[in-house]
Amino acid sequence: MKSLQDLDIFVRTVDSGSLSATARALNLTPAAASAALKRLEAELGVALFVRSTRSLRLTQQGALFLEHCRPALAALHQVRGQLQGGRASAFEGTLQLAAPSDLGRNVLLPWLDAFQSEHPGVDIRLQLSDRVANVYSEPVDAAFRYGKPQDSGLVALPLALDHRRVLCAAPAYVQAHGAPDAPQALADHACLCFMLGSDVHDRWRFWDAAGQEVLVRVRSRNVANDGDAVRRWAVLGRGIAYKSYFDVADDLAAGRLVPLCPGFETEAVPLYLVAPSRHQITPLVRALRDFMAERLQSLASAAPGPARVG
Repeated sequence: MKSLQDLDIFVRTVDSGSLSATARALNLTPAAASAALKRLEAELGVALFVRSTRSLRLTQQGALFLEHCRPALAALHQVRGQLQGGRASAFEGTLQLAAPSDLGRNVLLPWLDAFQSEHPGVDIRLQLSDRVANVYSEPVDAAFRYGKPQDSGLVALPLALDHRRVLCAAPAYVQAHGAPDAPQALADHACLCFMLGSDVHDRWRFWDAAGQEVLVRVRSRNVANDGDAVRRWAVLGRGIAYKSYFDVADDLAAGRLVPLCPGFETEAVPLYLVAPSRHQITPLVRALRDFMAERLQSLASAAPGPARVG
């Protein structure tokens, strides 16, 4: 299907920024890849790229076409696989994803490998950062995001709605400094805080058995703008952390961290997979969501006490 290949060449060229790299990946000559783009531009009647001797840049029309082309191409690849006798779950294409650093490194990476093992035709481009990715302007198909998006224009697919934080520290810290018996006692402890921009997240919320909110402003011993750095400090015994359970699940299971104040309910941090529009929720994105949601629920079954995910 030459038309399908032309679309594939267009999307791959945008992703790689290089027509020659696209040609190598598809085992084509650069001339054949260039002819495909010219053929596509002729069909559409617009220029998709601004070309120079060193670079390719999308035109405004090219960016608009890409927005609709990527999900359509993913769907066409899926249908072709079904028509050719492939499994209904067989996908092809590139998934561009963004995720928080801690969640990405400690939870998602091995699961993404497993997803690709099931779907070997899928390539993944993963951005790991605790800065919230702008899914409108950045090359991202979908982003893993804690907290319900405030932007009503975003499409948010739930992954773990009842996921919560867990108050935790290393056994060595507890042995040296004792364990707080209530959140109010955190004022006497060294705490490890996350910082987003210039805002330090040093106000930690809990709820007692009667459902009354307990808001504590903690003393920040160490502060980092990277969630994984906060986790590592906690494992090293530098202080107490208030982390998303998924980010420290392995550490809790291995005994590198222990939960604290089990009689108090912790703050909810629901996890979503968000996309800029419904056009971006391709069958491939939805398959990834289902794949991840199943594993997150399995992981959550071991969450301690009130931090348990339902």
